[in-house]
Amino acid sequence: MGGPRQRGPGRSLKDLKREINARNGGGEGVSGGAKQGGRHDRHTPAEVVDGNGVPYTTGQVQSAEPWTPSPYTAFKVLLSARLGAAVWSGISDCDETFNYWEPAHHLLYGQGLQTWEYDPRFALRSYLYLLVHAIPGWVYAKLVQPNPMLVFYFLRCLFGFVCALCEVYFYRGVLCEFGANVGRLCLALLVFSAGMFISSTAFLPSTTSMYLTLLSIGAWFHQQYKLAIFFTALSTFLSWPFAALIGLPIAVDIVLLKKQVRLFTTWCLISAGTILGPQVMCDSYYYGRPVFASLNIVWYNVFTSHGPDLYGTEPPEFYLINGILNFNFVFILALFVLPIQTGARYLLKSELASPGTGFFLSDTLSQSPMYLWLLVFWTTPHKEERFLFPIYPLICLAGAMVIDSCQKLFYFLFVKVKSRHFLHHTTWLGVLAISVSALLSLSRMTALYQGYHGVTDIWMRVNQLPDFSAPTTVCVGKEWYRYQSSFFLPSTSFKIAFLKSDFRGQLPKYYSKPHQNTPGLLSTQISHSDFNDLNMEETSRYINHAGKCHFLVDLEDTAVSDLQPNYASHANWTVEAEFEFLDPSASHPLFRALYVPWLSRRFTKYNRYLLLRRVSPRRITPSED
Repeated sequence: MGGPRQRGPGRSLKDLKREINARNGGGEGVSGGAKQGGRHDRHTPAEVVDGNGVPYTTGQVQSAEPWTPSPYTAFKVLLSARLGAAVWSGISDCDETFNYWEPAHHLLYGQGLQTWEYDPRFALRSYLYLLVHAIPGWVYAKLVQPNPMLVFYFLRCLFGFVCALCEVYFYRGVLCEFGANVGRLCLALLVFSAGMFISSTAFLPSTTSMYLTLLSIGAWFHQQYKLAIFFTALSTFLSWPFAALIGLPIAVDIVLLKKQVRLFTTWCLISAGTILGPQVMCDSYYYGRPVFASLNIVWYNVFTSHGPDLYGTEPPEFYLINGILNFNFVFILALFVLPIQTGARYLLKSELASPGTGFFLSDTLSQSPMYLWLLVFWTTPHKEERFLFPIYPLICLAGAMVIDSCQKLFYFLFVKVKSRHFLHHTTWLGVLAISVSALLSLSRMTALYQGYHGVTDIWMRVNQLPDFSAPTTVCVGKEWYRYQSSFFLPSTSFKIAFLKSDFRGQLPKYYSKPHQNTPGLLSTQISHSDFNDLNMEETSRYINHAGKCHFLVDLEDTAVSDLQPNYASHANWTVEAEFEFLDPSASHPLFRALYVPWLSRRFTKYNRYLLLRRVSPRRITPSED
C-alpha cells in the first residue's frame, strides 16, 4: 500500500488534471521525470506541484497521458442516462409505491395510503426521509400547479440529477485513487449498466444509500475523511441503518491505519448530532410520541422472531442471477476482483513498483465494502433486488479494476517490445469489454421496457380520465402490487380500492382524517388496531364487491380463480384501454431477459393489461367510503 501523498490546501480540478498527467507521463507540472533508460513503462515516482506551488509526490507509469472525460463531460453523459431512466424505468417494487410514494402523496395532497410501518405503534419509517424528497415536489406543485403525475416525474428527474452529481464525485475519487484507465472504465460501466438504470431514480432508502455510498466512498478516495464519515452517518441514520456496513472499512482505515482516532470520534459525534437531532424531532412530531425510526427498523429486522422472512425467502443463487441480469459478465468479474488482482500482482511483480492498483489503499481494503455487503445479504434468507442497490457503483468499480488488470496482463505477457504505454496496445481490449457489456445492458433495459411498460401506460391512461369532481373508485385485484401510486390518479376525488384476490397478506389503507373534536391531531398520529407486524390479512381492506368500482385495472392471463375472474369477459365491463404485458411463464427465458431485434417477438408471449370501465356503476355513498 502506497504512503500518503502530501497535498497542498484546496486542490482544484486543475491540480487533479496535472496529477493525472504526471502519473501517466505528461510534462505539465513534472519536476522529476522518469529515467529514459530501460523500459519506459515502469512505475517510477514523479513530483508534481499544485496550483499554489506546493510539491507532492505520486507514483505511476511515466508515459503518454490517457484521455479521460472531464467531470463536466461525465456529468452530461450521466445526466442523460439518468433522465432516460426517470422516464423509461418503471416502478418494479411495491414497497417503493406503498412505503414512499403514497406517504409522500399524503404529505403533498392530504390523501394517500398508509402501511403498518407508518402506524405510530410500530414507527419503522422516518418522515424526515419523506420530507427531504417531497419538499421539492411541494415547491414545484405550488409554483406550477401541475397534474400530480407531472410532480411524480419531476421528482424522478430530480433524483436522476442528484444521482449524476454523486456519480461525478465518485468518478473523480476513482481517478485520484486508481488512475485514468480505471476511472474511465468505471464511468462507462456506470453509464451503461442496467443495474444503475433500474436503481438510480427509485424512491427507496436503498437508492438514497447508493447516492451516499457514491459520496462516502468518493470522499474516502479523495482522502477527505470528514466528509466520508458524515456521508456514512447520513446514509445510516436518515436512509438505511444497514448502510453502516459500507462505512466499516473507512473506519478501519481512519482509526487503525491512519491513527486518526480523534478525528474519527469527533466527526462521528458531529454527524450523529447533526442528523439525529432533526430526525428525532421530526419523526416524534409526526408520530405524536418520541420515536427513533432507525432503531425501530433494526430491532424489527434483526431482533424479532419473525422479521422480514414473513415477506418471502429466496435461494442462494438469487443474487447471482440478479447480478448477471443487471451487470452481465461484469458482475462475475467484480466477484473475483481480489483473486484476479492478487494473481495479476504476482505475475507482474517484476513490472510493478506498488503492490496494489490503488495509490493509497490496498485492494483488500478498497474492495471490502462490496464484499462485506455481499457476505451479509447473500446469506440472509429474505432477498430482494433493491437490497444490493447501495453497492451497485462498487460493482462497476470492481469490474473496471479487473478489466484494467486484464489489459496489463495482456500487455506484459503478449507484447514483446514494450516501448510504449500499455494502453497503446490494449485500448481495444477495454473498448471491447465495455462495448459488449453496454450492448448486453441496453438489451436488458429494452427488454424490461418492452415487456412491462404496459403497466405505466395503463396508469397514465387512468390519469387522463375526466375528473367530474365526484367520488370515483379505481379498483385493483390481483394487480395491487403493480399500482403506480396516487400520483397517477387525476385528482383527490379519485381513490384506489382493493378487490379480494388470492393474495393473503396485509394490504395498506388510507390515512384516517382526524376527528373534528381533536384539533391539532395529525392523521399520521392516529394509531389503528387493524395494523399488524405479522403480515396477516386484514379483511377490512377490501371493497365489498366489484359493483362499487367505476374503473378496474387488471391483467388478462391464465391465473383465473373464483377470486380472480377474467373481468374483461364479463358483460358489465368494457375495455377503456389496453396494452401489452409480457407473460414470463410462456416466454423463452433468454428472450424475456434480453431483447434481440426480430427474434424476441417470436419467442415471447404477451397478455393484455387492461383498464376496464364498468357499465353504469353504482356510486359509493359517503358511509361506504
